[in-house]
Amino acid sequence: MVDSIYLDHQPSTINRQPMLILGIETSCDETAAAVVSDKKEILSNVVLSQVAEHLPYGGVVPEIAARAHMEHIEAVITKALEDAKVGLSDLDAVAVTGGPGLIGGVIVGVMVAKSIASVMKKPFIAVNHLEGHALTVRLTNEVEFPFLLLLVSGGHCQFLAVEAVGKYKRLGGTVDDALGEAFDKVAKMLGLGLPGGPMVEKLAMDGNPHAYKFPVPLKGREGCDFSFSGLKTAVKMVVSDEWRVAGEEKALDSSSTLHLPPTTIQNICASFQYTAAESLCDRAAHAIAMFQKDYPNGKNFVLAGGVAANQYLRGRLETVIAQYGMALVAPPVKLCTDNAAMIAWAGMERFTLGLVDGLDFEPRARWPLSA
Repeated sequence: MVDSIYLDHQPSTINRQPMLILGIETSCDETAAAVVSDKKEILSNVVLSQVAEHLPYGGVVPEIAARAHMEHIEAVITKALEDAKVGLSDLDAVAVTGGPGLIGGVIVGVMVAKSIASVMKKPFIAVNHLEGHALTVRLTNEVEFPFLLLLVSGGHCQFLAVEAVGKYKRLGGTVDDALGEAFDKVAKMLGLGLPGGPMVEKLAMDGNPHAYKFPVPLKGREGCDFSFSGLKTAVKMVVSDEWRVAGEEKALDSSSTLHLPPTTIQNICASFQYTAAESLCDRAAHAIAMFQKDYPNGKNFVLAGGVAANQYLRGRLETVIAQYGMALVAPPVKLCTDNAAMIAWAGMERFTLGLVDGLDFEPRARWPLSA
């Protein structure tokens, strides 16, 4: 496969000095490839979404995702190289998401990256997907270690003290659901389709955040753990009540479109998002206190992961964080969701420290960022 796809690219004639790394990301439902330089230049960043393939099922189907990665990864990598105007011979290393994620997709990416590294005799770097999110701000902003990280996405929700590349201390995390998952489940309850989180945020803009009073999970509780299953259940109860009022008798988990008045849907979205923000702000205050005790010189609060694209949550957190003398830093929205530029950059950070992997690396469905 490498012979037929990649060797057609001729080495670039550009007189370049920067190191270049190809990044590959296939951990969920985006097939992505990017080329990034050690000068913090994103030379290309191609992301192919699989939303259309998964939409009929109301969520990501692992088997469908893996097949789609296999079908599209060659074209995506080829496009990334063409956009960057480089060939494989120009690369200094190949980085790929080694986990965590849907194991079928992770395997596809890792096997292709190994093939390129082997044929082209380039260093191979297996990147923890979460580390990709964690280090993105060092690609887009001047952020020094240590910093406090809130990593919040569809599958993860945790506070980490980031001391250095590869050195993370977990301060707290969700005891049940991730916030991104809660956003997606609320969207599904309301029949909003995919992607769920952005739809909830959009509709919440025109809703009343105080229309429904949902419980704020763990508010005031010691530590900085999260819990969102209770909030999700509370929303489900309200949706069930409103559905009955609207004359709908079908179960919430049916595939039918939910027929609620637009204003009702907007108000539910706004009230849910407001409550989620209340939880994040409360937990963030606790996390900051814990972080500042051990890292008094740390000045940055980094927000990363897919949910970091939510502008309402960013705004609410920024207000709280400023009260503690810290600055909120988050990547551009397009780099919050899964992409390969973050994998290439995390690979670059590791490569410059001499942290490379052997071709015997095994893809991982689970891979905690902290020890």
